[in-house]
Amino acid sequence: MTTTVMHAEQHLPALVRQRMDAHYVERIGKLLGGEHLHQWQAMPDHAVMLAGNDYLNIAAEPALLAAQAQVLSGGGAMLMSSVFLQQGSRQHRLERRLAAFLGSEACVLAQSGWAANVGLLQSLAGPGMPVYLDMQAHASLWEGAQSAQAQAHAFLHNDVAQLQRLLERHGPGVIVIDALYSTNGSVAPLAAMVEIAERSDSMLIVDESHSLGTHGPQGAGLVVEQALASRVHFRTASLAKAFGGRAGLITCSERFKGYFLSESRPAIFSSCLLEHELAWFDAALDFIASPVADTRRAALHRNSAVLRAGLAELGYNMREGSEQIIALEAGIEPDTLRLRKALERHGVYGAVFCAPATPKNRSLVRLTINAGLRHDELARVLAACAAIRDEVELARWPSTRRLRKLALV
Repeated sequence: MTTTVMHAEQHLPALVRQRMDAHYVERIGKLLGGEHLHQWQAMPDHAVMLAGNDYLNIAAEPALLAAQAQVLSGGGAMLMSSVFLQQGSRQHRLERRLAAFLGSEACVLAQSGWAANVGLLQSLAGPGMPVYLDMQAHASLWEGAQSAQAQAHAFLHNDVAQLQRLLERHGPGVIVIDALYSTNGSVAPLAAMVEIAERSDSMLIVDESHSLGTHGPQGAGLVVEQALASRVHFRTASLAKAFGGRAGLITCSERFKGYFLSESRPAIFSSCLLEHELAWFDAALDFIASPVADTRRAALHRNSAVLRAGLAELGYNMREGSEQIIALEAGIEPDTLRLRKALERHGVYGAVFCAPATPKNRSLVRLTINAGLRHDELARVLAACAAIRDEVELARWPSTRRLRKLALV
């Protein structure tokens, strides 16, 4: 079996083999000395894990586990595309709950945040339509524009003035941003984006994947917090972050929901959510809207502020973000590999972001903060970052040079 597979692979087209060689030979072999950016060492028991997205530490909540277990013990359910679900189904009931929570007329659940974003843009934009994307917008949003055969126009991160110039040149279309960006924890100027969308007669999509559950009243997100729900055309989110499951959502009107389920290819050609997944999200929504979650949100923001302040004192560039996602941007991939390994030797494990998740030569280690971090764990992270500064040559990082330029302004 193995021999046959290997023999067949040798006959792949030259273009495919060249692309694989570019990865294994040029990138892994030559650039990184045979090591892979994402292959962690075995994690010791005392390690501080800062690579997950369970911001509020709900993955082990007894009530959520019990709700899921109860459904799993009751047997299976029919699987079908969401378009075939009858009104009153468990998925429809959860969608109504989420819509009310988010201050929207309706909500659509998708299999993932990726499916939600790709499906939404594919059903909104058409060939040649201008789609204006923040340079740091999630890759799924770019994929959606490509799927629609739209004309994608990138604007500098959070640069409203450049977006305005692009709109004047290319005309109204779809403006696409994240509320809270997944690479460095920066927050979008939501009010300004809403105003420019309204002035230009453009649609606005706001991805709340990293702010839903963690920000806003009862965790309803930054759009709700800034009283903009009625002025943002569509919000999307991955529920694989603060909600601790695997699904995505879109806020919309009832009329658009019916259109989307019949026109979006990810919606048509993917199955509905499973019964135990719906049970999890029902229980997660109860938890996230509760006073207990308010306490955890406060702890999350406190932990983020403590770590950001400490890293700034150590000379790391914290000026480009403000929330629970912290970027240690070493720049080129070999420097980021050295950073990752240095942190691991001190028991700190983050997530490496590199191309295509970041621009080339702007790779980084992302530290994702959660509500459950103890004071001693935060202190250990700061001690590790202090100890490795010379080893990783912090002073010559591109992000450090940008910080020095900002200090001169």
